[in-house]
Amino acid sequence: MIYRSKAPLRIGLAGGGTDVSPYCDLYGGAILNATISLYAYATIELLPENRVIFEAFDRGEVVSYEKTDELPVDGMLDLATGAYNHIVRKYGPVPCGFKLSTLVDAPAGSGLGSSSTLMVAIIGAFAEWLRLPLGEYDIAHMAYDIERVDLAMAGGKQDQYAATFGGVNFMEFYEGDKVIVNPLRIRHEYLYELENNLLLYFTATSRLSSTIIEAQSKNVTDKNQSSIDAMHNLKEQARMMKEALLKGNVNEIGAILDFGFRFKKQMAQGISNSKMDELYDVALKAGATGGKISGAGGGGFMMFYCPANTRYAVRQALEVYSGSFTPFQFTERGLFTWSM
Repeated sequence: MIYRSKAPLRIGLAGGGTDVSPYCDLYGGAILNATISLYAYATIELLPENRVIFEAFDRGEVVSYEKTDELPVDGMLDLATGAYNHIVRKYGPVPCGFKLSTLVDAPAGSGLGSSSTLMVAIIGAFAEWLRLPLGEYDIAHMAYDIERVDLAMAGGKQDQYAATFGGVNFMEFYEGDKVIVNPLRIRHEYLYELENNLLLYFTATSRLSSTIIEAQSKNVTDKNQSSIDAMHNLKEQARMMKEALLKGNVNEIGAILDFGFRFKKQMAQGISNSKMDELYDVALKAGATGGKISGAGGGGFMMFYCPANTRYAVRQALEVYSGSFTPFQFTERGLFTWSM
C-alpha cells in the first residue's frame, strides 16, 4: 500500500505577523489568507525491513534510521523526524518500517508557508496510514505543536491552518493557542478578478524567517510601541481586506495592500531591504496600486496588485531584474489524503 497527501501553500493578503506570539496572546491577531495551486506532497511506502527512511526530492536529501520509538533530531529533514517522534509518543509505535518521501513546489524561505504546509502534508500521510482520528483543527494544531514546541522553530500560526482548511479564510488568534478559522464566501467573479490582478514574483532570494520573527517577538516583549502600533494597523488591514473582498470592492485592494506594506516594515528590522523596496517602487511606477512581501519578509516572494490591464506593464518593468513570475490559481480545498 501507498499512502499519499497533498496540502496547498498560501499567500497572505492582510494581517501578516499578527499571528505570532506574544502579540496575538496579548492583543489578539487577525489574518486573511488564501491557498493557491502550489503544493507540498508526502508519500508513505511500507517496507519489509525494520527501517525508517526519509527522502526530500526537492532538496536531494535522504536519511535512513533503524526503526525506534525516538529518532534523533540531527538537522537532517527534522520536520519528518519531528512528526514521526510526535506521532509515536501520542499513538504508539508504527507497525512496520516505511519510507516517507516529500516534495514542495516552492523553496524553503519563500514566504508561502512551505515548511508548515509540508508538516501538514506529512501528518496527513501518517493519519491516512494509521487511521488517526484527527479533524482539521487537530491536524493544524498538531503541526503547530511539532514545529513550535517540539522543534522550537520560530514562527506564527496561520500557515498550518491555511494548509489544512484551504480556501480563503479570515483567521483570528488568541491567548492559549486559540484559533478560529472563518471561511469566507466570496463571489467567484470577485476572486477571479483578484486572481487576474495579482502578480506573484519570486525575488530569487530566500531568507531565514526565524531571525525576523524572533526580532518581531522581542519588539513586543520589550514594549516597542512603534512596532506594536504597526501590528495593530496590520490587524485592522485584515478587517479592511475582508470587507473589500466580501463586498467586491476590488478597486480598494491595491490601496489596502499598500497600507499593509508600509506598516509591515515597521514591525522589525530585516522585513524589507533596498532591493525589495526598489522592486516595489518600480512596480508602482509601472501601474501597480499596491503589494506586499510574502511571509516574514527579507526575501522570497513579493506580490503586486495590478488593476485593469497594468499587469503586463508591471511584468515588463520587473523583467530586467533577476526574479521570476509564478503563475497560480486560488484553491478551495485544503489537505487531501488517499491510499492505493
